[in-house]
Amino acid sequence: MDQTIPATFDAAFWFTAVAILGLLVMSAFFSGSETALTASSRSKLKAQADKGSTAAATAMKVTDDRERMIGALLLGNNIVNILAASLATALLTRMFGDSGVAFATLIMTALVLIFGEVMPKTLAITYPEPVAVRVAPIIRAMIIVFTPVVSLVRALVQGLLWLGGLRATEGGEMLALREEIAGAIALGHSGGAVEKEDRDRLLGALDLSHRTVDEIMRHRRQIEMIDGDLPPGEIISRVLASSHTRLPIFRGSDDNILGVIHAKDLLREVARVGRTDEPGDGIDGLEIEKIAMKPYFIPDTTTLDEQMREFLKRRTHFALVVDEYGTLEGLITLEDILEEIVGDITDEFDVVVKGAGLTMAEDGAYLIDGGMTIRDLNRATDWRLPDDEANTVAGLVIHEAQMIPNVGQVFSFHGFRFEVTERRENRITKLALRPL
Repeated sequence: MDQTIPATFDAAFWFTAVAILGLLVMSAFFSGSETALTASSRSKLKAQADKGSTAAATAMKVTDDRERMIGALLLGNNIVNILAASLATALLTRMFGDSGVAFATLIMTALVLIFGEVMPKTLAITYPEPVAVRVAPIIRAMIIVFTPVVSLVRALVQGLLWLGGLRATEGGEMLALREEIAGAIALGHSGGAVEKEDRDRLLGALDLSHRTVDEIMRHRRQIEMIDGDLPPGEIISRVLASSHTRLPIFRGSDDNILGVIHAKDLLREVARVGRTDEPGDGIDGLEIEKIAMKPYFIPDTTTLDEQMREFLKRRTHFALVVDEYGTLEGLITLEDILEEIVGDITDEFDVVVKGAGLTMAEDGAYLIDGGMTIRDLNRATDWRLPDDEANTVAGLVIHEAQMIPNVGQVFSFHGFRFEVTERRENRITKLALRPL
């Protein structure tokens, strides 16, 4: 017995033990690197790279192809874990015979779990960017070495997924990035770090590319227009009485838009004809069509961010919205688009009605204007009513009811109770709404 113990703890034993320890360190490195590189914020790394950090720039390059990066890290991690387990099994089998297999399984499971997985990943998730910056150069070199094997494995995996009917979605990364930003903003609001107003502004800016002008335009029923056949004096009076500076001019039918009259252009022309003494050049001789600007028509499927760029490019902020048949649907201004980001914008000429759109009744129900958009209602109340099939609350009720309800009818859907309280002709003008 005295001769067996020294033979067990010989040079081979210590070499194997040191090798197992080194493999555990490498396992910890691979696990921590994977967590740090996948959890690190690319925006933070980009900010550091812009400040001159070459390590941060390397980390950005490493994470550009996440599939190849993760493949190389998993390959390295599996190699060292399997090799460490094999060496531990050989070492403990030498010491304890057949029982060494059980001992090796228990000991290596504990060591890999604690020192090869949990501890390095906890450290990496706590300090993702600092860890990612430090390990990126090594991981980049390792990716280059493992590229042939990783490429072969990737091709095999993609082939198997293709056989299973799974396809990669083009633009998925950009969509995931947008969803990540929106989720971070919502999470910040729920945690108290982002105010509701700031959340609404940021999410409103993100949504511009996913919403069209027909969702926020002023409907043709609400457009203030002027008949071009009216006497010039009457037109001047109406323009001065209006709270708007731009008014569409029509003739015969409100689908026949001649142009858009600007109050400043009209007054400038009135001042010009008022200074002349030539006969026929007075106010009664004004030609409104010559003063009016050429109308700018846009399709109702135009996205808000595209239309905002067009407004800035054309140096204007007033457009008439038409459907696929060329029929006038409404109008939209640059201010309407900006209000989707910053909220309602009012000036000294706007008529502000207190409590318009949404008020609270004594019984706890919400009294809602039928023309209020679902998006505005959701932003005001933090509800999640769907706006895929309808833009307004009244439109949502009509869509769900598959009819034009009468006053007093009640419907329950999407977790809310809708009661029609006011109707004018075929329009629902007022509803009482309460959560179920």
